[in-house]
Amino acid sequence: MAKRIALIIGIIVVALAAIVGIYALYLQLTYSRIPDEQATEIEDDPAATLSVGQEYTAVTYNIGFGAYTPDYTFFMDEGIMADGTRTKGTHSRAASKQSVLDCTAGDIATLQSLDADFMLLQEVDTDSDRSFHVNQVQMIDDAFSGYGTTFANNFHSAYLFYPVTEPHGTVNAGLLTLSDAHIASAVRRSYPVDESFPTKFFDLDRCFEALRIPTDNGHDLVLINSHMSAYDKGGTVRAEQLAMLNGVLEEEAAAGNYVICGGDWNHALAGSLELYPSEQQVPEWVSVLDASDIATGYSVVRADNLEDVATCRGDDIPYEKGVTYTTTVDGFIVSDNVTATAENVDTGFATSDHNPVKLTFTLEG
Repeated sequence: MAKRIALIIGIIVVALAAIVGIYALYLQLTYSRIPDEQATEIEDDPAATLSVGQEYTAVTYNIGFGAYTPDYTFFMDEGIMADGTRTKGTHSRAASKQSVLDCTAGDIATLQSLDADFMLLQEVDTDSDRSFHVNQVQMIDDAFSGYGTTFANNFHSAYLFYPVTEPHGTVNAGLLTLSDAHIASAVRRSYPVDESFPTKFFDLDRCFEALRIPTDNGHDLVLINSHMSAYDKGGTVRAEQLAMLNGVLEEEAAAGNYVICGGDWNHALAGSLELYPSEQQVPEWVSVLDASDIATGYSVVRADNLEDVATCRGDDIPYEKGVTYTTTVDGFIVSDNVTATAENVDTGFATSDHNPVKLTFTLEG
């Protein structure tokens, strides 16, 4: 009898090992990175040309694939309370399809109230298990029919069977940029990423998208929508990403173009890791973006209300103001020939784990 039980257990162990091996092979065979310097499709392109000396506005907003109600926590986020208690998020998918629809509608309403000329959005899903296959790109396109749009994919995964109790599933998501002016071209650039096993399967295929928007003085506005890596312990990958981006910024400055780069930097833009009250320690995923990290001829646009409103909350615990760790990782970097001010928009993290940032700018002659 004991031998029979041992045999059954052995068969089960071998079968499970085989299943895990086959699944690992499936992930490896289906893994691929999108090639660098891919032109992205421009839809509904407006005819308007930008005028030097005129005031315009832009918004950057990470909408978090429609999952992040204030009580939502994410399985990859970890934190430490002030007393040393460790915390960890639990969910990998949105609570329901209706929750995704409601959050996306809330994000759209926020964007409509800001009435910007340009919108740079991150973590926008097209067809993903985690967001119940809601096409957020289509919803946003429909809400802003007068804008030109372009989409750069930065997360295209096979079925991720993790966590086992609530698999993240298949993901198709990326960066959506909307413009009220003519887009001459749009190019997707692939950031360096951590391609170690198994990290490469769970982090995004990080990228930025660069749009060329003509102005009436012959130079272009190069509008860049960027989303850098998170969960990068030690910051090695983010340093490589910054180096790549800085190379592009330097080239555009040398050509005399105007440059506005916005997005989710996953770096604290405030110059401090502890700017806002909380009952948590500073998490490992956040680091400071110093002025010395940015290409010469560029600067971070410091929000006028920076000390009052953060743009990102920790996702290891439900959001509670003054308790949950918050920081500002969203915002804009501009070239010296762009005059700009910024405002962090306080939504109370009602429909995303990020707040939008609104930029008001003028291209100088």
